[in-house]
Amino acid sequence: MNVHLVQFDVVWENRAVNHGKVRALLDQARPASGSLVVLPEMAFSGFSMNAAAAAQSDALEDETFLGEMATLHQSTIVSGLVSRVHNGHGANQAVAIAPDGTLLARYTKLQPFSPVSEGEPYPAGSEIVTFQWNGIKAAPFICYDLRFPEHFRAAVKLGVELFIVIANWPVKRHQHWLTLLQARAIENQAYVIGVNRCGTDPGNSYNGRSIVVSPHGHIIADAGESERVLSARIDANEVRQWREQFPALGDMR
Repeated sequence: MNVHLVQFDVVWENRAVNHGKVRALLDQARPASGSLVVLPEMAFSGFSMNAAAAAQSDALEDETFLGEMATLHQSTIVSGLVSRVHNGHGANQAVAIAPDGTLLARYTKLQPFSPVSEGEPYPAGSEIVTFQWNGIKAAPFICYDLRFPEHFRAAVKLGVELFIVIANWPVKRHQHWLTLLQARAIENQAYVIGVNRCGTDPGNSYNGRSIVVSPHGHIIADAGESERVLSARIDANEVRQWREQFPALGDMR
């Protein structure tokens, strides 16, 4: 099964330009039909605490764009975006869009990034969300969620075999990013896809390092630090065989 990690320099609060960047990157990559395509957290605004500027309108222009891309490439797309909620707040979300353009899943970040009071404009979500892709059960998570292994453990108890972590993870903590992605794969005997942005915003620099991690914790694909689409193949049977050979998950208490 083919996965494509779309790593790019998200232009600050400029939806139209970011749509254009993603369109061009996917046109160049040409994902095969049936692929999984993953974009970063807040892919169309950057990690802005201005919910009014970051959120898609009631016309759902970001989701409409993602639906067009999913249909064009006949692929499932997972992307970060911001949705409007009540009282001027937004929701930092990951959506999964099916190849026919319909919504498969909508997940709201469980752990807003408290050091910048993210929970004020973007209140925390309340539940783990899963979806099916080519017979494998997947769960999206967002950035700071990665530091809370209990959420991943709860997801694996639901049968999740593939974790998708989208982020705006700064370069100054990049080693944490890599190590924690590998840890989540090892302890849950699952594939982990981590998609980070690169470039800069008004507050931080980002070095990408989007990766695919095997159920054994090996990094099997690494996007490096520049704009690109990283392609890799994963095999659900590797998860299932490893869990059968080494049934550590059965010893959970």
